[in-house]
Amino acid sequence: MKSKGFEYLKKITAVDYTDHFEVIYLVYSIKEGKDEIIKVKVPAESPEIQTVVKRYPAADWYEREMSEMFGIKITGRSAKRLLLELWNGSEYPLRKSFTWGKDYKRVD
Repeated sequence: MKSKGFEYLKKITAVDYTDHFEVIYLVYSIKEGKDEIIKVKVPAESPEIQTVVKRYPAADWYEREMSEMFGIKITGRSAKRLLLELWNGSEYPLRKSFTWGKDYKRVD
């Protein structure tokens, strides 16, 4: 998309559909003044997707968030630093299968 003039990455997010994930990229063309949405279906059994940091450096934070919150493995990344310091990495809070346990308390 960058070669087609969509030089600005606005957002990357993911959606858990239980049987699969969908990774959604929102890119913007400054010259044309328009957005484009790209959706990638990722299997739930082994959620993995290639990094886009080399093309869009702003993707770094979004990819880290998807990795920690959804458990989607981002391949090709050199930075391994976590967003959350005290993260155990065994549960993924934004998955539909997440349950509140002893390590997590719901604040109402």
